[in-house]
Amino acid sequence: MAEELTPAAFDSAADAAGPDESEEPIKQRKNGLYPGVSDELAENMKSGWADTELRDLQPIPQAAETAARRAALSARFPGERLVIPAGNLKTRSNDTEYAFRASVEYAYLTGNQTEDGVLVLEPTAEGHEATIYLLPRSDRENGEFWLDGQGELWVGRRHSLTEAGTLYGIPASDVRELAGALREATGPVRVVRGYDTGIEAALTDKVTAERDEELRVFLSEARLIKDEFEIGELQKAVDSTVRGFEDVVKVLDKAEATSERYIEGTFFLRARVEGNDVGYGTIAAAGPHACTLHWVRNDGPVRSGDLLLLDAGVETHTYYTADVTRTLPVNGRFDAIQRKIYDAVYEAQEAGIAAVKPGAKYRDFHDAAQRVLAEKLVEWGLVEGPVERVLELGLQRRWTLHGTGHMLGMDVHDCAAARVEAYVDGVLEPGMCLTVEPGLYFQADDLTVPEEYRGIGVRIEDDILVTEDGNRNLSAALPRKSDEVEEWMASLKG
Repeated sequence: MAEELTPAAFDSAADAAGPDESEEPIKQRKNGLYPGVSDELAENMKSGWADTELRDLQPIPQAAETAARRAALSARFPGERLVIPAGNLKTRSNDTEYAFRASVEYAYLTGNQTEDGVLVLEPTAEGHEATIYLLPRSDRENGEFWLDGQGELWVGRRHSLTEAGTLYGIPASDVRELAGALREATGPVRVVRGYDTGIEAALTDKVTAERDEELRVFLSEARLIKDEFEIGELQKAVDSTVRGFEDVVKVLDKAEATSERYIEGTFFLRARVEGNDVGYGTIAAAGPHACTLHWVRNDGPVRSGDLLLLDAGVETHTYYTADVTRTLPVNGRFDAIQRKIYDAVYEAQEAGIAAVKPGAKYRDFHDAAQRVLAEKLVEWGLVEGPVERVLELGLQRRWTLHGTGHMLGMDVHDCAAARVEAYVDGVLEPGMCLTVEPGLYFQADDLTVPEEYRGIGVRIEDDILVTEDGNRNLSAALPRKSDEVEEWMASLKG
């Protein structure tokens, strides 16, 4: 990684700029190799650059959908100024930052993904007027484009404000002017908190936590039902995820020679080639690690005869993520006990998926899957029946632990801020997308189960879209039945 000249710009370059630009002089890196910038170099760097303005841009594919989302938001909060920030870069260590991911609320309403952006809806007599506030192109007069750590020669070209307006269908302005304007603003204001401390500070005497939470809840609930663009993106994410699982099966011999990290890295390659990233930390849990629900260390051995629980999802360039789990025999064949446990989880998942349909209670798929798991545990003599007693007391949870699914979308656990009555206690509607993922986990040190069960963890997870007449399994291309899993793995291994 190249050493930046400075974290901002040099004093000498700032001196050459106008009074506004030089108010905050750019400081030299403490241990930088260049002591400063000569007047001659500063002047040289101002000129000789081609016009690179993009004049043939088209609106982003989801521009109509983001406009409809902003219209719904406007209708919900008439007469109020609404402020939705993208967020800022976060330091990873010293002068390196984490990869930026815009806030879901901002990306959902704009389609834009750049740091420091802010969407503002100003109230009007007819509703609201939207403006997207962004950093403009780097200034070539004051040297910021080549001296600043976030200048374009360091981190890449930004869209001009004119270009941004065309892409997102929203007039664009300089975000550096926004905080001052917000301090002077009057009238009711709401802001999505937790992403931009500077914007929040500018509004500190104008907002309340309760009103801001209402805005956050509304935007979370708005995502419960996906539009056609979102459904297409979710299917795209799932399709890439399917290919990522195929990639993993093809290299299981290399994972055996190394560790779970090989599996994680293999899937990550697919996610980065076809998408933006992974939607969450990949769980590549082999052997007894499969009994740790969120095993993301992925540093353990991969052994023939063990099971591999792979829980992974590709995130598209528009931030929609898949969330799929398969539990696979490393050597391609389930043994008798593994198959017994796997088939029980498969039966529970089948019951859960069958319960996903419009008009059903959200909880129905969870209850259906949990009933099957409880029945199996009673049948195997691991817990005393009857099944109704087990379910009433939640005794099955020693071996199943988690809920059977969650909403899915731009977050892997999407719509998390929604009201309970709209989510967990709500009713399924067409356009909702959720996971169905029952599991059984017999910890290696669990003395209440037969020894041959210990260290076996199984989860099967699919992404299910509620349709007008039932549901569609978006991840149906990945086999689920135990014998079909074996056939699939054999075909991939050649």
